[in-house]
Amino acid sequence: MQKPIRVAVLDMNNNVVNRGVPYIRRMLERYGDALQFDVFDVRHKLELPDASYDIYVSSGGPGSPFDFEGGWNVGYFSLIEELFQHNQHPSVNRRKFVFFICHSFQLACQHFKTGEIKRRVTRSFGTFPVFKTDDGDREPCFEGLPDPFYIADFRDWQVINAYENYLLENNFKVLALEKDRPHVALPRAIMAIRFSETMIGTQFHPEADAEGMFAYFNEADRRAQVIRDFGDDKLEQMLADLEDPQKINLTHQTILPKFLNAAIEELTGELAAV
Repeated sequence: MQKPIRVAVLDMNNNVVNRGVPYIRRMLERYGDALQFDVFDVRHKLELPDASYDIYVSSGGPGSPFDFEGGWNVGYFSLIEELFQHNQHPSVNRRKFVFFICHSFQLACQHFKTGEIKRRVTRSFGTFPVFKTDDGDREPCFEGLPDPFYIADFRDWQVINAYENYLLENNFKVLALEKDRPHVALPRAIMAIRFSETMIGTQFHPEADAEGMFAYFNEADRRAQVIRDFGDDKLEQMLADLEDPQKINLTHQTILPKFLNAAIEELTGELAAV
């Protein structure tokens, strides 16, 4: 009998209640006995997995991507580099698969030096279209998504102004950009990068479950908070996007499942049974 594939979930939420990690857990649970996963509280408890896992999913989280209180960043960046170097020798090593989400995406971009990381003028909050690049059109994890496709996006920071020569030199591929805002004299944020054949990251939240988010933002207290902070039009637009099966729900059903399925197929030689 085939051993289950081991998955490490890196919780980057620093002890702040969140919905991202529960969404990730539920997605992994759909694979039943094929996947066995452990959750590590990286920033709050300074927990880190070793390099023996097969798949790593590193979550979003609050705050600045330059806030390293407690010194957790040393081990985190060391682990990323160890996994990256491990994958440089596929004829000797079974490859490791890594997915970086939101805060973790900013950290990965910091580690791999892919572009500038800056605080946004205003917070990005809600559901938005993002646009594929030419590399994004060829990205297996985006297969089946329209252009643009819709994402759940909650961030105060962003990656901008890609270091094009460095990306080309290292074969890093920018996969998606935020919508063009011609009335704003600011560069478009980078929304997804493939760092290698087995490492990919998104600025947005592909784990976001439309049904769960719809219920969450329809809670009375939450509705009132969003209307107070962002306005009634923003809330109604977001709820409409969450109800549309071709928007957030399609992204949820596409990107992370395709990443996991590709990893499972390579690691076991069998198609994922989900």
